[in-house]
Amino acid sequence: MQRTFDIRTEDIRAAAPQMRAGDRVLLTGTVYTSRDQAHMAIFRLLDAGEPTPFEIRNAVIYYAGPTPGHDGMPTGACGPTTSSRMDAFTPRLLDLGLAAMIGKGLRSDAVKESIRRNGAVYLCAVGGAGALIARSVKSMEEIAFPELGCESVKRLRVEKMPLIVGVDPTGGDIFRQGIERFRLE
Repeated sequence: MQRTFDIRTEDIRAAAPQMRAGDRVLLTGTVYTSRDQAHMAIFRLLDAGEPTPFEIRNAVIYYAGPTPGHDGMPTGACGPTTSSRMDAFTPRLLDLGLAAMIGKGLRSDAVKESIRRNGAVYLCAVGGAGALIARSVKSMEEIAFPELGCESVKRLRVEKMPLIVGVDPTGGDIFRQGIERFRLE
């Protein structure tokens, strides 16, 4: 039975153990955008022992590169990036306390094991729905790596951002479940 979690980002760590793959989430609070180039820059800071642009512990990272806002909106299109592009970085970030990631698509076995080990959760946003997702963004502030353009790290304040639990802390995986359910024999 699918459930809906209407939660704040600061409560996601506490709610994660109850979430199951396929559950719906309406997320409100602060999320940070970061894609491949920003992840590399964050890792350079971590490797040098320097502070990161935001506190990793209990943070929510959205794999997105929002476009500039228009018509009074803080952002233009704000759709998810393919999450597997961040798989090489994810286990370390989860071990540092990252609470959740938002993206689209499958995750590697190493990432799924890190999610389980750390009691985190992977949330999926609908690919191709960047304009719809942008309606959930109430403010956007660039906080690091402006040289990366739309891939810079931004702090978003979101309200009731519509998501689906992709991988839960028990190892549930909507992609694996879907393949098993709809496999042609």
